[in-house]
Amino acid sequence: MLSINEHKRINRHERIRKVLSGTTERPRLCVHRSIKNMQAQIVDDTTGKVLLGKSTLAKDIRTKIKYAGNVSGAAVLGEALAAEALKKGIKKVSFDRGGYLYHGRVKAFAEAARKVGLEF
Repeated sequence: MLSINEHKRINRHERIRKVLSGTTERPRLCVHRSIKNMQAQIVDDTTGKVLLGKSTLAKDIRTKIKYAGNVSGAAVLGEALAAEALKKGIKKVSFDRGGYLYHGRVKAFAEAARKVGLEF
């Protein structure tokens, strides 16, 4: 059973997704955070395909961080995802914060991805 706050987040996310959609030229970068970890995917909504996905559970990220559920873990994830996206030729994305506030881990993730060179 979901908490009231989780219901509010899901409603915010549905409201955002009514207007935000990923295209082939500008795919959607969606973020999900849990208590202990964080996940991010780059999605092309026109074809319904995930172009790239990364999580703090990945081995290359796990070696760099001690704990994944904090701001520093989110920053490492943002840098790693942006580097892989640039290798695949993805430079511009639409940022989907998933109904979460642009604060804390979500903000650290976004700023780290921008620092590497991802544009949104």
